[in-house]
Amino acid sequence: MKALVFPGQGSQFVGMGKELYDSRKEVKALMESANEILGFDILSLMFTGTEEDLKKTEVTQPAIFIHSVAALKSMENSGAEMVAGHSLGEFSALVANGVLSFEDGLRLVSARAKAMQEACNANPSSMAAILGLADEKVEEICASIAGIVVPANYNCPGQLVISGETAAVEEACLKMKEAGAKRALMLPVNGAFHSPLMQPAQEKLAAAIESTQFNKAMFPVYQNSTTTAVSEPEEIKKNLIKQLTGPVKWTQSVQNMVKDGATEFVEVGPGKTLQGLIKKISPEVTVSSAI
Repeated sequence: MKALVFPGQGSQFVGMGKELYDSRKEVKALMESANEILGFDILSLMFTGTEEDLKKTEVTQPAIFIHSVAALKSMENSGAEMVAGHSLGEFSALVANGVLSFEDGLRLVSARAKAMQEACNANPSSMAAILGLADEKVEEICASIAGIVVPANYNCPGQLVISGETAAVEEACLKMKEAGAKRALMLPVNGAFHSPLMQPAQEKLAAAIESTQFNKAMFPVYQNSTTTAVSEPEEIKKNLIKQLTGPVKWTQSVQNMVKDGATEFVEVGPGKTLQGLIKKISPEVTVSSAI
């Protein structure tokens, strides 16, 4: 079975989407509609902006979403039987299986990005990548810290990102190294994604999601918060809202997709990050890029 997977924040690059834009008329038209929907020239930032421009959350998230859906549109026949997305990528996955239109998806992604940026600005917070330590040990250390620090991204075995108040994340990193972590790296982000500190953003996103048309999925989506196959609109909405303050359970999602018959994973969007993670989670499957 073929699964399409969609990347999240961090996969952006200068010049992203230009080849897709030049490839076909209908892809170009789709991408051009994004400027109108967002009310600013995001395509210029994608094609010729600086790395700094693209790092801003309110630019990064719509840019990756636009690139991913354009890549999807450029595929003749995706042949997908299941989909999943890493964090932000879940919105692209929902467009791929007919739950959301491109226009509604982009509006939600933009609302999500703005709300997350506001939450980041309100609290000094950060994230760190922990390498070479068992998930259970990372969870145990996070639970032992007085401040807010939680597991945020279960990326693959031996790679877990933690998120929370800066001082708590720094303290956790020291304890992780003492416990035998190969590395505990503070990430260059100015916010605690997928942690309780995203609560104000979650409330704003929830309001936007509740006022948006969601359709029944054409084929299952494996969502970050539940890791299992979902197709009903109300359940998809609930999980999408929960995802903002809860962890991205990517390892578990991929394991469940493989258990349910996935043998081929195609990454749709910028970069190849997910392909590397999937090979570490399930070395027996095949991975490739859509473009």
